[in-house]
Amino acid sequence: MLYYNKGCVYVDTRLYKDKIPHVKNNCRSVQYLYTTNCSTLERGLCQLEVKCLFGIEPDKKDFFTNIYVSPSRSPFIKHCISILYTAPSLEELQSKITADKLWAQKYKVYYINLEGEIPSYHDSKTAEREVGKCIIGEAEFDTPTTVFGITKREGFWIFGYCESNDYRWKKHKIKPFSYSNSLSVEVSRALVNIAVPFIGSTTLIDPCCGVGTVVVEALDQGIEVEGYELNISIGWNAKKNLEYFGFESVITVGDMHTIDKLYDAAVLDLPYGVFTSIKPVEQLSLIKHTRKIAHRAVIITFEEMSEIISGCGFRITDACTVAKGKFTRHIYLCA
Repeated sequence: MLYYNKGCVYVDTRLYKDKIPHVKNNCRSVQYLYTTNCSTLERGLCQLEVKCLFGIEPDKKDFFTNIYVSPSRSPFIKHCISILYTAPSLEELQSKITADKLWAQKYKVYYINLEGEIPSYHDSKTAEREVGKCIIGEAEFDTPTTVFGITKREGFWIFGYCESNDYRWKKHKIKPFSYSNSLSVEVSRALVNIAVPFIGSTTLIDPCCGVGTVVVEALDQGIEVEGYELNISIGWNAKKNLEYFGFESVITVGDMHTIDKLYDAAVLDLPYGVFTSIKPVEQLSLIKHTRKIAHRAVIITFEEMSEIISGCGFRITDACTVAKGKFTRHIYLCA
């Protein structure tokens, strides 16, 4: 049975308790197979995001989990297969689908390539066609209502409902105001997921929000977020960016040191001397005040600053780097 919530597909896996895949240690709680895609320069950020969202450290670009996260939350997740059947052969997979009289209206079967296991075009199309014949209903290739995913991993066939990243968030790349040194939309979205892995009543603060790229990505996911920007012109540009995308303004033009609320998480993109006139003592002050106003923080710097961050009372639980042009950003997850 399928459930729909804000465009996300959920499968009542209780109906398929006998069809959970055989994976390592015969873990029958595995319900989803995710695939990711990222550049070499983004690999560390992708792995950190996956670790925060799912609590695992995959050694491949695809992984099994019993945790559901909409693929469209992440800039790196491509597909999510809600697993219905697995089998050691395509013929046995077909037999299971046929025996259960699987039905779908306007369906499409789509072969998903996994890292290191890419079949020939002929073989993938054959799998799509042969499995599609076993499903009761009307096939629809252009505008399907239901999409099924099929793939093969380590000799085992996997089949289930497939949800893909809709990439609607990419429209945020085109906004009225942007700066060359701003965080990209992809990096900003990943940082939000690292800071707030579980969306609910969690509050987020971006104390040096610039033109609001992180704030936009948080609002887009329904996260309760606020932003502060000391520079008046940049702060007003951030407000206009939010308005452009239809979001209410949650930007305060002012000094983050005046913040006296306590937030669950913060994303601090630390101003750096190459782009902003700021002294090390001022950077230190920003980190210290972030420690006062947030339980958890993601801190972004243009140089290695682990000792300085730790000296401000933070415990660094994880870290990675991501490059943009000639510059490398250091990303620290702190508690």
